[in-house]
Amino acid sequence: MAKPLPYQTQVEVFRRFHAAAPEPEGELEHVNAYTLVVAVALSAQATDAGVNKATRALFQVADTPQKMLALGEDGLTAHIKTIGLFRQKAKNVIRLSRILVDEHAGEVPASRAALEALPGVGRKTANVVLNMWWRHPAQAVDTHIFRVGNRTRIAPGRDVVAVERALEDNVPAPYQLHAHHWLILHGRYVCTARKPKCPVCLIRDLCPYPEKTE
Repeated sequence: MAKPLPYQTQVEVFRRFHAAAPEPEGELEHVNAYTLVVAVALSAQATDAGVNKATRALFQVADTPQKMLALGEDGLTAHIKTIGLFRQKAKNVIRLSRILVDEHAGEVPASRAALEALPGVGRKTANVVLNMWWRHPAQAVDTHIFRVGNRTRIAPGRDVVAVERALEDNVPAPYQLHAHHWLILHGRYVCTARKPKCPVCLIRDLCPYPEKTE
């Protein structure tokens, strides 16, 4: 496995990301911690834009677990049927809403273990919620971050857990909070899978990727 970039190079990488976007934000629309959990759970194997289109109307009528339970599985399904795997996702959202009401007084817990115990909430979803809502320096690794981490050697790893650990170990502490957003946005819009936009890349001169585009 390739070694991560040297520390001083990492500092310069994230200094540039910070200079370009000091407060990067996720693209999933939400109004509170609960709607964030739901939006992230719905986003598995779906685009943020597609999820946002479905949840705008949904969150107007169900922005708490209690309201979601009142809406019911059929009502929820009608709102999210344009999202992939919508039937299973609807079941999971209703189940997680019931658990939040019964076990957490309707509040979203700030614990990774408690979040991961919710149906449809895996490690990545838990890390997104911890990072975006509770402002923990949690590193949620999706396909974009996995690709960017390995391609740039910011955080090389054979699987998502290894890349998550590499981010925790190698991203300089002052940049840990926003590292997840900088990397996911970089992967989504610049360091794309098929043809990365290397000519406009902020860190082109620091990236060891041998197949840069011209």
